[in-house]
Amino acid sequence: MNTLYDVVILTDSRYLNDSKTDTYKHNVYYEDRLVYHALEQVGLKTLRLAWDDMFFDWSTTKSVLFRTTWDYFDRFDEFSEWLEIVTKQTTLLNSEAIIRWNIDKHYLLDLQNNGVHIAESHFIEQDAKVTLAQLHDILDWNNTVLKPCISGAARHTYKLNPDNLEAHEDIFQELIANEAMMLQPFQHNIVTKGEISMMVFNGQFSHAILKKAKPGDFRVQDDFGGSIHNYSPTESEILFAETAVKACPELPIYARVDIFEDNNGEIALSELELIEPELWFRHHKDAALALAEGVKEKISK
Repeated sequence: MNTLYDVVILTDSRYLNDSKTDTYKHNVYYEDRLVYHALEQVGLKTLRLAWDDMFFDWSTTKSVLFRTTWDYFDRFDEFSEWLEIVTKQTTLLNSEAIIRWNIDKHYLLDLQNNGVHIAESHFIEQDAKVTLAQLHDILDWNNTVLKPCISGAARHTYKLNPDNLEAHEDIFQELIANEAMMLQPFQHNIVTKGEISMMVFNGQFSHAILKKAKPGDFRVQDDFGGSIHNYSPTESEILFAETAVKACPELPIYARVDIFEDNNGEIALSELELIEPELWFRHHKDAALALAEGVKEKISK
């Protein structure tokens, strides 16, 4: 069958249409439209669909570009099956291999082994027979953050200290029975200075955003009241971000490198987002064209 489209931009059904009353939905729709128009501008025939569209024949597009598929971690089994099927029919951007690698935060250990400085982390594997109190005693950590290895939107993310370990023990045991978790020392600079998101397309830095938590919170996501600010990174921050992306198993076409100043004053990686990261094109509209040109180059090979 001949392909009808060059690129299908993937969203989820909640964001298919614009909203005049919901700013969050409007921003999602607007950013996807910026990408859509940039792809059309470089001569690529483009469509935007929910990833779980039951009626679309995925073999009729040369590629699919993951953008705002933000329900995948709530429907992980379904998404995983879909991924396995669709990767045989078209080119995924980013690829299935890199998506599966990036879904599980054990990827941080791979990057660390490749010389990328990550946030200090301890991984607790599924079914581990250990308590929170034992972990904190062994690691000699007091203030920490606990999160799942497969997660999104700060799902089951808890700030722990000696006074609340007992209160979180039941939920920890419930979680660890079903999935791997990770424990990290609480990073004070994320609260005081914020977290920097560095957007990198085809290995080249594009633009950056500074995310700050609202007063009294430690989560910088806007879901939890965090604020977004334009940011001009240093040369060392740009080099760090590009190096982190080049340390991946393959070069991703787009990446968001979340960095911060750790408790020792060093630049550290908190997350490398390669699946469906928010890329803040509304703050840097030209960046959508950089992504589109990268997509064209990739699918023209």
